[in-house]
Amino acid sequence: MTGDYYDKLETRDEMTRSLALQMELPKQLSHAKSSTAAYAEILKEFDVSSVTSLEALASLPVTRKSELMERQAADRPFGGLASAKPGSMVRVYASPGPVYEPEGEGPDYWRTGRAMYAAGVRAGDLIHNTLSYHFTPAGFMIESGARAIGCGVFPAGIGQTELQVGAIVDLQPNVYCGTPSFLKIIIDKAAELGADISCIKKGLVGGEALPPSLRTTLSDHGVDVLQFYGTADVGTIAYESDAREGLIIDENILVEIVTPGTGDPVAAGEVGEILVTSFSKDYPLVRFATGDMSKIMPGSSPCGRTNTRIAGWMGRADQTTKVKGMFVRPEQVALVVKRHPEILKARLVVDRKDVNDSMTLMCEVEGHDESLANSIRDSLRDVCKLRGEVNFVTSGELASDGKVIDDIRSYE
Repeated sequence: MTGDYYDKLETRDEMTRSLALQMELPKQLSHAKSSTAAYAEILKEFDVSSVTSLEALASLPVTRKSELMERQAADRPFGGLASAKPGSMVRVYASPGPVYEPEGEGPDYWRTGRAMYAAGVRAGDLIHNTLSYHFTPAGFMIESGARAIGCGVFPAGIGQTELQVGAIVDLQPNVYCGTPSFLKIIIDKAAELGADISCIKKGLVGGEALPPSLRTTLSDHGVDVLQFYGTADVGTIAYESDAREGLIIDENILVEIVTPGTGDPVAAGEVGEILVTSFSKDYPLVRFATGDMSKIMPGSSPCGRTNTRIAGWMGRADQTTKVKGMFVRPEQVALVVKRHPEILKARLVVDRKDVNDSMTLMCEVEGHDESLANSIRDSLRDVCKLRGEVNFVTSGELASDGKVIDDIRSYE
């Protein structure tokens, strides 16, 4: 942990990283299958020893957030997905749902140190941490990385803005961790109180979008912030470097971008849902669907880190909507498409004509006739239990923005 990089893993060449993946991925999948009841069931039909690449990984089932809730409801607390019991975990958390998440043993369990180091955090820094220590792991994710680097932490948590300002004045931390919007609130409160909090020079922010205007505002107040992205299920997923060109995927997870509602990888550069495969021994999630959308960026970061980059958070993948009182989901659209190999790409547009909901499946095809349209209409009715129209467009006409269902209804 010296110089510009957290460790040598960040600057590996593609071949070295690929060879490491070939060795470690089948081991991790075998561990998940042998040590957890859930993956013993989910992966029972698969020879995981042969899964040595992202392409091979794409053949395995997706684990969805909704599945976590269902499994946990039937088998408390972790639904058979953890390899140890709650009493042997360091901590246990709860996210809305509820979904219970374990924190296992090991240094920097949440892998936040790499993101913090890229944001300029160094040993001896004092961190003002405003992420929550209540129920969720957010606050402890920062603690995890701080311990790995060798920093002190003031566990501020959320709220009590005036007290936060007072603590900053007294303790003189030089790093802020939390949401970018709350940093702006603290800065405004300090100005209102006439308090000097210029000691804070850098920050690692997450939990919400960072618009360019807000980044500029924070910079104008002397705080240089970089972003990280993670979840309570798998920890840190990606982080920003001083190049500010996308988010670099963490070295100890695998990320895929797939069409929402499926496990099918999208074409290079297209927007889709983020799937994460964790190398945690305690909670070895495989192809976990985060519900967040992003896309892979070409090339490597100018900062010298060589791992794949994503473009950051680009919306939610759950595009479920109601049509005539019935739920229509991306998975259903995907099933219709799979029934018709002539469809290269599709998008279901939901609109309102007069007072009636309507659905139109826009399909990219190379060639078509009315019999194909009729067949697709039948599939749409069969799968969604609703009637819909079919419109054909040429290849490349639909936007590559990850939308499977586009609800354009206006209620004005």
